[in-house]
Amino acid sequence: MGVLENKFNDNIVVGSLDKFLSWSRSTSPWFFQFGLACCAIEMMATAAARHDLERIGMMPRSSPRQADVMIVAGTVTMKMALRVKKLYEQMANPKYVISMGSCATSGGPYWQHGYHVLKGVDLVVPVDVYVPGCPPRPEALIEGLLKLQQLISDERPLTRKLA
Repeated sequence: MGVLENKFNDNIVVGSLDKFLSWSRSTSPWFFQFGLACCAIEMMATAAARHDLERIGMMPRSSPRQADVMIVAGTVTMKMALRVKKLYEQMANPKYVISMGSCATSGGPYWQHGYHVLKGVDLVVPVDVYVPGCPPRPEALIEGLLKLQQLISDERPLTRKLA
């Protein structure tokens, strides 16, 4: 009995359930692929073999109902804005949004000359992380995803929020 007792002494981890849940949610977010323009090529390159998002726990999903994160990559037109909002509403809570590229963030170079371009996706859905660039490199998207993972790990889902 003494040998078994010493064997299991080192395998006990003490911590709050809030911290454990936040850690588990932050290390395995599934992202919804929503590519609209040239930034989508960079998003695909980030998920490809050279950068491999699955190394940091990011798994692509084709359905918003299975995703935690929506990456809006590219120019959002007024016609597409309603669809972005509808897809965002189909995602289960907790849900997060990453705005990738200057077109998704602020309308890019098209906002001055086109009435059809949304002046930022944050007008229709709440954005958690902005990834700048035109188009941003895969390394920039990875940094944005790591920032999102840090944001998720800092949350405390069980702690009562007083409003």
